[in-house]
Amino acid sequence: MKFTYYGHSCFTVEVSGKKLLFDPFISGNELAKDIDVNSIEADYILVSHGHQDHVLDLVSIASRTGAKVICAWEIYVWLSKQGIDNVHPMNTGGKWNFDFGTVKCVTAKHSSGLPDGSYGGNPMGFIISSKEKNFYYSGDTALTLDMQLIPQFTVIDFSVLPIGDNFTMGPADAVRAAHMINCHTVVGVHYDTFGFIKINHKDTNDLFTTNGLSLLLPEIGETISI
Repeated sequence: MKFTYYGHSCFTVEVSGKKLLFDPFISGNELAKDIDVNSIEADYILVSHGHQDHVLDLVSIASRTGAKVICAWEIYVWLSKQGIDNVHPMNTGGKWNFDFGTVKCVTAKHSSGLPDGSYGGNPMGFIISSKEKNFYYSGDTALTLDMQLIPQFTVIDFSVLPIGDNFTMGPADAVRAAHMINCHTVVGVHYDTFGFIKINHKDTNDLFTTNGLSLLLPEIGETISI
């Protein structure tokens, strides 16, 4: 699979010929200033929760590309008010078969409010199962024992976990999460964007290596094969 990182928690994974874009926040990220948000393609957009640093470019990209948005019910209602109607609402515990594979929504321990101040519904993580590989994106979350359920649903080939601490898991809890989900390949996200979540890259990499895990930290704009 090809994984392209756009900074913060925004990335694209190509699955079965479809481009899945997650949590589009680019134009407000100074670290992603070299990314042309208008050139990003998407067949689907998956939104973990309603905070601005995950939905800032959602409406513009969804409108331009016609991508189907997969999100919580409350975000679906908010998007309808923005004129976006190609939306598939879901909620925690649910799953649905799409043309690229299956999406299962799982628990994320966080909060969720939309840019207009309205309630953003339950924050969620996603398990994507496909004929190629399976992966887990936790969304913004604390470490939670619910993660022990993940490998009971499917075998995870790689995971995408926040490592910035303060608002989400930090590196140590992300290591614990990786062991809970039985996945040794982790792409780190939600770090360095703001002063509150800056990490020491060497110490973080060393921590993962010491615990028998592979931590991938692609550069913003970089595409890697996983």
